[in-house]
Amino acid sequence: MITVIGSLNMDLVVQMNAFPKQGETILGHAFQTVPGGKGANQSVAAARLGSDVAMIGCVGQDSFGETLCAGLQQEQVNTDAIVHSATAPTGIANILIYNQDNRIVVVPGANYELAPTHIEASKELIQKSQMVIIQLEIPKETTAYAIQLCKEAGVPILLNPAPAANFDKQWMKDIAYLTPNETECAEIFNEPIDQLLEKYPNKLIITLGSDGARYFDGIFPVHIPGYMTTAVDTTGAGDTFNGALAYALVEGQSLDEAVYFANLAASLSVEKFSAQGGMPTLGEVYARMAGTGE
Repeated sequence: MITVIGSLNMDLVVQMNAFPKQGETILGHAFQTVPGGKGANQSVAAARLGSDVAMIGCVGQDSFGETLCAGLQQEQVNTDAIVHSATAPTGIANILIYNQDNRIVVVPGANYELAPTHIEASKELIQKSQMVIIQLEIPKETTAYAIQLCKEAGVPILLNPAPAANFDKQWMKDIAYLTPNETECAEIFNEPIDQLLEKYPNKLIITLGSDGARYFDGIFPVHIPGYMTTAVDTTGAGDTFNGALAYALVEGQSLDEAVYFANLAASLSVEKFSAQGGMPTLGEVYARMAGTGE
C-alpha cells in the first residue's frame, strides 16, 4: 500500500484572449474547475495504475472539499484520513491562461491546517504502508513529523520537493528518494549536478521533462531517456512521474526499470487536458511500452 501525504486543491482555470491590465475587466472565453493539488494528483496517478492508495490531507467543509474527496473515492483512493477543517476553506489555485502562457495564484487554505497531530492520528496507516509519498505544499513542521514517523516505522519515503523553498536538506538522510526537477535541484543544493548525483546514489533522481531523468547508481551515471510525444497540457506530468515511480518501486521493479516506467507514464499524461485527466492506466503504459519495442 502507498500512502500519500499532501495537498488537495481545486484548480479554477480561466482561458482568455489577453491578460487584464491593472484595473481592467476583460471577458474570458472558457472556465473549468479541475481537481488538483500535488498530493491528490500523485494519489490518483498511483491508484490509476493499480496501487492500493490512501491519502492524508486537509480540505474545508465546503463544496470544493466534497468534490475533491468524491473524485478521489471514484479513483479508489482511501480518503478516511483526509481531515475536514472547520476554520479554513479548501485550497484553490486560480490559473489564468493566455496564448500558452499562464499565471497562477495559489491560496493554500486548509492545506496549511494539516498538523503533526493529524499525522500521528494516522500512525497505523503509515506503519503498514510499503511507501509514503510526500510533497511540500503542507506546513514544514508536518512534513518533518511525517518523515520522523516513517523513519521510526522503517517505511521508505519518496519526497517530491515542490515547492523547493520548503525543503530541509537535513531530511536527505531519512528519505529513500528525492525527485526534484532541474530548477528545484538548483534551488535546494546550488551544487553541480554530477557532483550531487554521486553524493546521493540511487536516492537523488533529477527529472528532466521530455528528456527523461538522471541518477547515479553507485558506479555509473544513469540517464533514462524520455518518450517523445505531442504535449497538449504538461500540468501534472511531474505528479504522474512520482505516482508511477512509487507504484513501480513497490511492485519490486529495479530503480532503472521504475524510472523508465515513470517516464512512459508521464509522457502519456501530457496528451490530455488537466493534471489528472491524462494520468494513464497500467494497460495504457504497457501499450506504450510495447510500442517502443522494449
